Amino acid sequence: ISIVPKNPQVLKSHSVLLKCHSECDPHLKHQFKISWKKDGEELEMNDTEDGRIIIKKDTLVIQNVGPEDEGVYTCEGTSLLDSATDYSRLIVLDVPDPPGDLQLSEKQARNIRLSWSPGSINNSPINESIVEFEENRWEPRKWQELIRIPGNDTTVVLPLIPYVNYQFHVISVNAVGRSKPSEPSERYETPPAAPDKNPENIRIEASKPHEMNMTWEPLKSMEHNGPGLEYKVNWKQQDTNEWEEETVQKHFLVLQNTPTFVPYDIKVQAVNKYGSGPEPNTVTGYSSEDIPEAAPSNVIVQVINSSLAKVIWSTIPKDRVRGHLKGYKVNWWKIRNRLDEKNHHPEKHSLTFKADRNDGMIPGLEPFSIYHLTVLAFNSKGNGPESIAYEFQTPEGVPEKLHFLKILNFEKDSVTLSWGPPKKPNGFITGYTLQYQMINETDNIGPLHEISITNSSSLSFRLSNLSLSTKYKFYARACTVQGCGKPITDEGVTVNHGTYTGIYERISTQGWFIGLMGAIALLTLLLLTICFVKRNKGGKYSVKEKEDLHPDPEGQSIKDEIFGEYSDSDEKPLKGSLRSLNMDIKSAESADSLVDYGEGDHRMFNEDGSFIGAYAGCKEKASVESIGSSTATFPLHA
Repeated sequence: ISIVPKNPQVLKSHSVLLKCHSECDPHLKHQFKISWKKDGEELEMNDTEDGRIIIKKDTLVIQNVGPEDEGVYTCEGTSLLDSATDYSRLIVLDVPDPPGDLQLSEKQARNIRLSWSPGSINNSPINESIVEFEENRWEPRKWQELIRIPGNDTTVVLPLIPYVNYQFHVISVNAVGRSKPSEPSERYETPPAAPDKNPENIRIEASKPHEMNMTWEPLKSMEHNGPGLEYKVNWKQQDTNEWEEETVQKHFLVLQNTPTFVPYDIKVQAVNKYGSGPEPNTVTGYSSEDIPEAAPSNVIVQVINSSLAKVIWSTIPKDRVRGHLKGYKVNWWKIRNRLDEKNHHPEKHSLTFKADRNDGMIPGLEPFSIYHLTVLAFNSKGNGPESIAYEFQTPEGVPEKLHFLKILNFEKDSVTLSWGPPKKPNGFITGYTLQYQMINETDNIGPLHEISITNSSSLSFRLSNLSLSTKYKFYARACTVQGCGKPITDEGVTVNHGTYTGIYERISTQGWFIGLMGAIALLTLLLLTICFVKRNKGGKYSVKEKEDLHPDPEGQSIKDEIFGEYSDSDEKPLKGSLRSLNMDIKSAESADSLVDYGEGDHRMFNEDGSFIGAYAGCKEKASVESIGSSTATFPLHA
């Protein structure tokens, strides 16, 4: 027989399980019995204390363990031949019992001795004791921790504060937890005295001009040390020797009619009816600020390149700042481009720099432009006056991309390129650079050919000696003395048959087409006129019926020969034919809109510059390929 665990230590209100292990001769097993005892008294199975103690053969479970469960538990195994037993002591751990018998002795103005008797440790030694106090003047019925002492001590000298009516209690602490507080001691009131400390965190705030607001953290209630607490405030300007004084009960003082941003020495001392606190420390502060009254001088701008400049200035004197200098602000704005005569509406740009700086970089300038720049100082009150506007100019830069690049009428082995000058030339255009190379669908490309055009007014150029049925890529750049800008590109494919005339020249611009349309219009007008006259001539019968009754053979034969017989059925096919022709023309017109540029003949191109024409050859209908793409087909003479 053996019990596990041996001598367990269990916290109060927890549970414990004891297991009785046994071995028995198999022949006697059916007669073997196990019983449990506590302190020598037998425990019945499943009966004790509302099932809190449960016995199931070789298992004993105790739930919600309390001090009354502490003791020696015995497991006894019995057979027909003999019996055996084993023991286990259950130890119940709990918080200490509250201390008792609190006594006050050695009563002094600033300290007192407190003694007590410890309570039961409940199988866990006391680690420390906590002494708390309550006073009934400032925060009655609120217990506050005063001191902690080692667990073996049962007496301590407590530090006290004047003008407090104390009472104390003690709490013992062990590994399980804290005991309940002891009963409170008798009360002891300390005598009043002068304050032991002065206010802290003195601040000087100046939210209004010519006004200075001094504030501080007031003393806590238990730091008054006596009745009638007040604050004695002393102040003076640093350049004077005479102190001014005022006593207040609040924790602030406002001074009026102070000069702008002058340093002051300030002292705040706590006093009550029993005296003054210690000598206070002197704190330096400033009266109200105002915006700076001077602007930075000697402003100079050094232009680094067409988009970057450096500005330098002389800082303002300290006595002109009238506050804590926060920094400098640089403002600049564009007056106009040097190519324009008309000034622009200025859009200001700003950058701020720290107070210890006297220079800074100005980025993002536009090339070949005239700018104005000012510098100002600022403090917490705002911006001071600006310096006199300094004018500077940026040099020329490289141009922006060309406005557009278009491919015009390819011929047998040449092509004409047309372009628009850049919207921002960033200087005087000195010419243009054209480049072209053969390309295909793979990564293999031909050599890059380059042509320089020195005539700045030229907006088109003809390239010769191109290969047939070859895809080309064209590049165009505008140039100034500073270099050439980024390229604009276009692509096209040469072909080896036909001569390009354009879709509008093939139909709408041909003489025969114009003549045909005019004849159709006149014929239609004439037929409509005859119809109107015939139906509105009068009488209840038609002109045709009258003619049938009185035929004129000669007139009828001429009319038949020229016009034929008029009828509704004869008119409709004519109108239908005209609508069909108009629809063909409209569809051709809507297939490719005109380019919105004012220079060059763009009838043969769609909006993205690609070729959309047809070929003037024997065939009446030509194909239009890749409409809307960036690749065009250019016919060449074979």
